[in-house]
Amino acid sequence: MGLGLATSQAGISARKMGSSNVAVARSVTRSLAAMLALAGLGAMQVLAQTGPSTGASGLPLPRYVSLKSDRVNLRQGPGTDYPTAWVYRRAGLPIEVIEEFETWRKVRDSEGTVGWILQSLLSGRRTALVLPWEVKEGKPALQVPLRASDSERSPPVAIVEAGVIADVQGCDGLWCKVTVGSYRGYVEQKKLWGIYEREIVK
Repeated sequence: MGLGLATSQAGISARKMGSSNVAVARSVTRSLAAMLALAGLGAMQVLAQTGPSTGASGLPLPRYVSLKSDRVNLRQGPGTDYPTAWVYRRAGLPIEVIEEFETWRKVRDSEGTVGWILQSLLSGRRTALVLPWEVKEGKPALQVPLRASDSERSPPVAIVEAGVIADVQGCDGLWCKVTVGSYRGYVEQKKLWGIYEREIVK
């Protein structure tokens, strides 16, 4: 029986319109780190004191969600008055929520891009990108076996390309059961972006 081949669709983050907000975010991060160092507190100490964060919605921060639409604007601030920095054109794309403000969510994508998206354009459906860090422009996409069971010895039921979106059915911390198109199988959790390390998804 032949193996199916699933390919990525239209790239990961569609169209980019600017990068100034990335530089600002990095500058703020460096400044915060410097302030913590002066105060004698490391980032890990701060996390240990505060524990897991929860947003105004009552949901944990950070967390992964996915895009509902084939066109989603990523804005430079939490409001329609802020300019659009990116336009995503890929429904189901996983994205990480890192902050909440009223009906807006500050998010980060697999490339490290940060911005704000209206909450109504996000879904709690869990998806993941297969090896997005291996997607190289002008180079053949790396191929990953979608296995019949959660074992490296299990035969592949399909071959998927880096950058493909997988619907996540569940994860045990090492393997995730996913659906890609009409194929269902298992992928190592470490090869997916959109699932935290050792995270259990039911």
